[in-house]
Amino acid sequence: MGTFREAIDAKDMDAVESMLADDVVFRSPVAFKPYPGKAITNAILREVVEVFEDFHYVREIHDEACHALVFEAKVDGLDVTGCDFLVVDDEGKIIDFMVMVRPLKAADALAARMAERYPAIQAAAKTWADAQ
Repeated sequence: MGTFREAIDAKDMDAVESMLADDVVFRSPVAFKPYPGKAITNAILREVVEVFEDFHYVREIHDEACHALVFEAKVDGLDVTGCDFLVVDDEGKIIDFMVMVRPLKAADALAARMAERYPAIQAAAKTWADAQ
């Protein structure tokens, strides 16, 4: 298994899924409450890779358990800069995944695109959880 960055660069969402701990918590840049659990986090990540255009990481900072991956992308033609903050457990599984984005106009566009997809995200999370 490669790194999270390698999996995202390759759009290998099955590899990303395998890197998530069962009790991972996803902290969205556009939602007030965190999303607990692998099912919903996996579903969100699978959708957001479709929403972002020209997504690429530009910098990575890390120590043993914490990783910050700065990215650039577009949403609805708007430039967005963001950072994925990952915390991993002793087994290397992601237990905390927080995303921050800027500027506000791009964050608003991201929120709108993800809100459109939220019913599909919920359905995919339920289907995944039921299959486990």
